[in-house]
Amino acid sequence: MVSLVPSLTEAVAVSAPGALIAATDWCTHPPGLDVPRIGGTKNPKTARIAGLAPDLVIANEEENRPPDLDALRAAGLDVLVTHVRTLPQAFAELDRVLAACGVRSRPGWLDAAEAAWEAPPPFPEPRTAVVPIWRRPWMVLGRDTFAGDLLARLGVRNLYADHSERYPRVPLDESRAARPDLVVLPDEPYRFSADDGPEAFPGLPCALVGGRHLTWYGPSLTEAPEALGRALREIGV
Repeated sequence: MVSLVPSLTEAVAVSAPGALIAATDWCTHPPGLDVPRIGGTKNPKTARIAGLAPDLVIANEEENRPPDLDALRAAGLDVLVTHVRTLPQAFAELDRVLAACGVRSRPGWLDAAEAAWEAPPPFPEPRTAVVPIWRRPWMVLGRDTFAGDLLARLGVRNLYADHSERYPRVPLDESRAARPDLVVLPDEPYRFSADDGPEAFPGLPCALVGGRHLTWYGPSLTEAPEALGRALREIGV
C-alpha cells in the first residue's frame, strides 16, 4: 500500500512492517523508513503511484487534495480517506486503517496511546491560547481541529475555536489585541522556533511544541500528553 499521510505512514510502518511500498517526502517516521518517495502530501506523483499498483492508498481529507485522490481512483486504485478532527475520531480511524492494512490484532502502542490520554497532565485552571500555524501571512488554528481538541484536553482553549473557518488568516495585531494567556508555536507546518515566532508576541509566554505531538495521530500519541504538557509547564502554564 501507499500512504499519503505522514502520521498514518508511521502507524502502518510500525504495525505492519513491509506493508508500505511508498510514502510521501514528508513521511519522516519511523526513522530509516526505506521506501520510494512519491512527492508531497499536496502534490503526489499520481502517475507514479498508479504505476506501483498498490492494493490501497491511504489519504486524509485535510492533508490531501481531492483532485489527486480523484486521479488515483480514475486509475483504478482503492483510496481510503480518513477524517480526523478529534482524538476519538483519530483512534477510530487508526483502527480502520490498520484493519484495512491487514493488522489482525490491535497494536500495543494504540492501547498505550488511549491510556495516556485518559488522564493527561492536569493544569490548575484553563488558559486561552492563540496557535499560529503559518506566518507571511499569519494563519491560526480555528474551529474543529484535531490540534485544538488535544490542547483542550490539556486545559488550553484555542482562542479561535469558534471562528467560522478552520484555519483562518488573522492579522497579528488582532491576535495580540484579543489578549490570549499564551501562544502555542508548533514546528510544523511552519517551523516556528525560539528565534522565529516568539518575538511577534512580546510579553506573552510562548510554548514551542513539536508538530508531531500536536498534529499527528499515530504512535506519537503515546508521548504527546507528556511532551505537550512539559512544554506548557516550562512557560509556567
